[in-house]
Amino acid sequence: MPTFTAASRRSAYVSAVLALTAVPAFAFKDVGPSSANCDAQAKGSPAWSVCVGRATAGRSDAELFYAGYWLARTGHYDEALSYLRQAKTPDEKVLTYIGFATRKLGRTDEAMGFYNRALAMNPGYSVARAYMGEGFLAKGEPAKARAQLGEIERRSGRASAEYADLAGHIARYEQEHRG
Repeated sequence: MPTFTAASRRSAYVSAVLALTAVPAFAFKDVGPSSANCDAQAKGSPAWSVCVGRATAGRSDAELFYAGYWLARTGHYDEALSYLRQAKTPDEKVLTYIGFATRKLGRTDEAMGFYNRALAMNPGYSVARAYMGEGFLAKGEPAKARAQLGEIERRSGRASAEYADLAGHIARYEQEHRG
């Protein structure tokens, strides 16, 4: 039985993402980016990647976002950026996840610019505010993170997932930095 290293698994994963070059455009006509066909697969898995297909100029911004979002959420940040940056008209979601992947690659200052652009488009987009708050924590600026938490509370309420997520990050940050 062959032994698979992390590098060989990653190579197989990337190959699966790129494997759909021959899939005709009509294959996505009735199977949109939120399709149950792709959603039934484990996000970021080779089967999911094959379902979503290769990012090309012919893909819609929604398809590019869908692929980029799940690649980013599963830790494949460089690959996520390769999809997200192809969006012809990036909206606040695309900009936010470019920021997310960029921040996860350690480029927090660069990521903050994407969050700011997303919030300029839609000041109520709490996902961008939550990730911006995490960025402020990474920069050692908890007061600015709490300001974003306050904006999320004002716009979305304490029951929102974004509020709970950022509040948890702030609490962990404060616990780690007590002294």
